[in-house]
Amino acid sequence: MEQVEPVGGQDLLGGYMGWLGLQVLEAGGEQVVAAFDVRPDHLQPYGIVHGGVHCSVIESVASTGAAVWLGERGQVVGVSNQTDFLRAVRDGRLTATGLPIHRGRLQQLWAVEIRDARDRLVARGQVRLQNIPNDHLDRRR
Repeated sequence: MEQVEPVGGQDLLGGYMGWLGLQVLEAGGEQVVAAFDVRPDHLQPYGIVHGGVHCSVIESVASTGAAVWLGERGQVVGVSNQTDFLRAVRDGRLTATGLPIHRGRLQQLWAVEIRDARDRLVARGQVRLQNIPNDHLDRRR
């Protein structure tokens, strides 16, 4: 597993991503690959992975790539997450791959696909992120 260094003093893999069990296999400004094993607490009452888990993984992968790309120039925050659920999953290992669609001065757009162990598309999403430059952050303090 690739080591992801803190960006702007923030640990990109702690907290919520840790709770999800998300393991980042590759993290860069060009691509992010992460995987997780489906657990009982990921499931909704019908025994399939809750859509919110897919949304969370998609946003986490996109945010990681966006933050790594922006680096020390500022921070990123998600402002839109549009996720489609394509195949029900009850167990197994899922892999999410995120790629940038657009990276600009103020915004980024990332596409993320989640696939099962048989490489079937389970969910796909698109996340728009706002780049917040350091000079703007400094004015807020």
